Amino acid sequence: MRSLFEELGGTYTLGKDGMYYPNLAIEETDQRSIGKWGRMHREYLKEQHPNLYQRLILNGTLGRHLAHADERATTMLERLIVQMVKQEGITEQLKAEQPMVWVGWMNSIRSRAEEIVLEEVINTL
Repeated sequence: MRSLFEELGGTYTLGKDGMYYPNLAIEETDQRSIGKWGRMHREYLKEQHPNLYQRLILNGTLGRHLAHADERATTMLERLIVQMVKQEGITEQLKAEQPMVWVGWMNSIRSRAEEIVLEEVINTL
């Protein structure tokens, strides 16, 4: 008599202890790489929403979810930096005349933009 698992196409492997174990595999269909923001979102999900994290793993959609969060965060960060530079009047002329002042402004802008991205994209569902 075949089990329902076998009727649905499942197979078993004989273990060293003489027990049969089902051959289970989670297929990850989306193989996009994730960057800094995707990894940070993964840690947020693990710590704050472990049930959702497990569900995404079991559904095989975690990679796609993290890649999407990474893409959204990167796009938002780039857009925010451009907007803040324009709003604060940071120019190439300032970069040429006072490079250290320009670096300080750009570091400040990047830091503020990263904080916004962290709250708006990464630490949210």
